[in-house]
Amino acid sequence: MSALREAVQTALKTIEDPVAGGDIMASGVVRALNVEDNGAVRFVLEIAQSQAEAYGAVKARAEAVLGALEGVESVSIVMTGPTAKAPPDLKPSRPAEPKGPQKIPGVDRIIAIASGKGGVGKSTVSANLATALAQAGRRVGLLDADVYGPSQPRMLGVSGRPASPDGKIILPMRNHGVTMMSIGLMVNEDQAVVWRGPMLMGALQQMMMQVQWGALDVLLVDLPPGTGDVQMTLAQKAQVDGAIIVSTPQDVALLDARKGIDMFQQLNVPILGMIENMSTHVCSKCGHEEHVFGHGGVAAEAAKLNVPLLAEVPLDLQIRLASDGGAPVAVSQPDSAPARAFQGIAQDLIDRGAA
Repeated sequence: MSALREAVQTALKTIEDPVAGGDIMASGVVRALNVEDNGAVRFVLEIAQSQAEAYGAVKARAEAVLGALEGVESVSIVMTGPTAKAPPDLKPSRPAEPKGPQKIPGVDRIIAIASGKGGVGKSTVSANLATALAQAGRRVGLLDADVYGPSQPRMLGVSGRPASPDGKIILPMRNHGVTMMSIGLMVNEDQAVVWRGPMLMGALQQMMMQVQWGALDVLLVDLPPGTGDVQMTLAQKAQVDGAIIVSTPQDVALLDARKGIDMFQQLNVPILGMIENMSTHVCSKCGHEEHVFGHGGVAAEAAKLNVPLLAEVPLDLQIRLASDGGAPVAVSQPDSAPARAFQGIAQDLIDRGAA
């Protein structure tokens, strides 16, 4: 923990909670505390709407106490009461009552990119597929909904904080022809997002409905692994046109992939196909090919479910290097074998009218 962040937390502990008693850190009303290297301090006072007046003095006291700390350059505190203005940050508020799946303004189609377990390369596939679709002439958006492990800012070479001209609508970032939004742009790169389910759902709804996506042919949603709150919220709040399941060939990954497929079927989201990632490895020294994680497991599963096998993407060092460098291999090395695999997926989706 940085010295400045520790000093901020210590100062907040001196402020009494007028409703719950004790200090405001102990009572839990301080949410999404963000202390940046440039001295900017931001957080949310998460309170009931009826308590907005009672916490007005708390907000003023916190601004004064933090503003007097050495190293603090600015203080931004937002209350979730009815008189509070929504900040440019994603506010971890509880979602409104469900109204059924809705269209995202300006977005023609939504495709979820999912996996049953982590570590199978779902986010890498999402970044490369997005850029491959953009190269094919589609207007593409990418929503990084992997809230606990947002990686798209690094993979797409995007940094900085999105702007909000009116405190409500958020302007997304753009690179490599892809319009992108991620919770990773709202917090420091090494800062954990410690939010419970209702807060996650509220943030996801804001990233879907309050981001000015513009006119898009397709919005790809990079989901977290598993079958949790984010997946269900997406399917219940937005009209998802299909899902793509990413898995490695081995049995352990396929066991979890089947659960992800079953979840989407229960939510009435059609499966557009499966991708076998890390399918084979070709030695760069001798050319020997070996199937590190086995081979054909995803193809067999796709045939069993009567869904397309979209591609078998190799385990290739260049994919990793390109992603770490902020330019996916589909953009940086468009003539390579891995790039052709992603281009093939993009063209298949376009030909079928899915993207």
